[in-house]
Amino acid sequence: MSQKQLKEAFISNLNGTSLLEISAGLSLAPLCLLCRGLLLILYYLHHGKPVSSRKYSLLLDFLVLVSPLLFACTVLSPIIFFMPVILAAFCAGIFSKIYSQRKREARAPFGQIVKEFQKTYLDPECIPAITVFRVYVNVLTSISILAVDFPQYPRRYAKAETYGTGVMDLGVGAFIFGNALVCPEVRQKSYMTQPRFSSLARQVFSVWPLISLGVGRLLSVKSIEYHEHTSEYGVHWNFFFTLAFVRLAASLLLAVFPKRKAWLVALALAVLYQLLLSTTSLKVFILHGSDGRDSRLGFLDANREGLLSLCGYLAIYLASVQVGLWLLQRRASVRGWLEALRGLALALLVLFVLLQLCQACTEPVSRRVANLPFCTWVLAHCLLLLSFFVLADLALLFTKLLVKGSSVPCCWEVVQPPDSNKKHGMEAVPVGREGKLAQLCLISAINRNQLLFFLLANVMTGAVNILIDTIHSKAAFTLCILHLYMFFNCLIMYILHARNIVLKFW
Repeated sequence: MSQKQLKEAFISNLNGTSLLEISAGLSLAPLCLLCRGLLLILYYLHHGKPVSSRKYSLLLDFLVLVSPLLFACTVLSPIIFFMPVILAAFCAGIFSKIYSQRKREARAPFGQIVKEFQKTYLDPECIPAITVFRVYVNVLTSISILAVDFPQYPRRYAKAETYGTGVMDLGVGAFIFGNALVCPEVRQKSYMTQPRFSSLARQVFSVWPLISLGVGRLLSVKSIEYHEHTSEYGVHWNFFFTLAFVRLAASLLLAVFPKRKAWLVALALAVLYQLLLSTTSLKVFILHGSDGRDSRLGFLDANREGLLSLCGYLAIYLASVQVGLWLLQRRASVRGWLEALRGLALALLVLFVLLQLCQACTEPVSRRVANLPFCTWVLAHCLLLLSFFVLADLALLFTKLLVKGSSVPCCWEVVQPPDSNKKHGMEAVPVGREGKLAQLCLISAINRNQLLFFLLANVMTGAVNILIDTIHSKAAFTLCILHLYMFFNCLIMYILHARNIVLKFW
């Protein structure tokens, strides 16, 4: 076989991994975030100031926030269930050291500290967990799209051929989920007072970069005969097109139906699509083509997976809009977010029960057709990851209150209570007061140019695959390449952030 055929075979005919292993892997990113925050607080406790060097700040962020994930999906994947335990123990050790070494005047009884913590007021306009979720989905996707071409990346983590739950299958749905959390229908406060169709023109204009990237990817892949998995989206379709058309279709539906009922529209769409899959020949057409022998004749037949899976992705997007609206409800205190965590736990329980029922009554999870079990699975695990990030943020906030004056980038800020003398008391401390250097963190840097980060990762992935025989690479070489690839990508985002450059003009 040619090199192109070898690489296509290397990422084909896979069956995914278990839900438990994916859940264990999802806990790593929040634990890395918690570890980074605790190390910054410990540094402040010992030196009385935040890390002032941009060079060391970037190095710390990369080594703690990114590098462990690279190891987890390659050489350390056999001990993936032990890694959360190791990281949690490390975080507990750092917290214990901070708690025992804090200033004497701050040493109140632990019970009193917990009570005061629950009454702490937070900036209701800022929810760091949403930002961190979207950034980490981008980071994990960028790691996986290159790592999957190396033998050290477990085949069970790659996208499943037809049925199965691979890590990369979840990444596709998580991208849709993350985009919906911050879509205009969620963020636009005046949406209810505006004409329902007034924002559609802006939405059409806003997706042109995605369509352009989709066309660019299509032309580049075909022109250089780059390896591709045809059964993923089809011959001409790709994920950029899916993102663009899902966003447009969702905007149209949310202009017709009340956005507060988005979950009902999502449920109706997912159930109707599943009924069509189960009761008609639609599923056979998606899996085997119009002639039953995997034909690719005509545009619809050639791109059937990408076109017809839009129904499932649209359902995920609409359900995620509902999650975004719920998250942005005004919760001004820690107690409010603890109650929100209980709501998330209940939603997770319901979704995991529904997932088991859906698979028992219909069919297994299939990213290829984006069926009802796939939609349920994506929502369940995205909410699980989001809950982990909220927990990590609350733990960091609790630790910050133990060490007065300490700060952690991309973490909740304490604000004045409503009965204070400062303009109704709900004003967050301006970012500038903590100094520009303190705010230069990798998460903020990637967040400001997320589409560029993803595009750069795709371009660099293609370049590495053209220049290197990835399939026969040794472990040490693989780790070097992956670390250089991610560090270069992160460094560019960091430099742009330091110079206050946002490459977005649409």
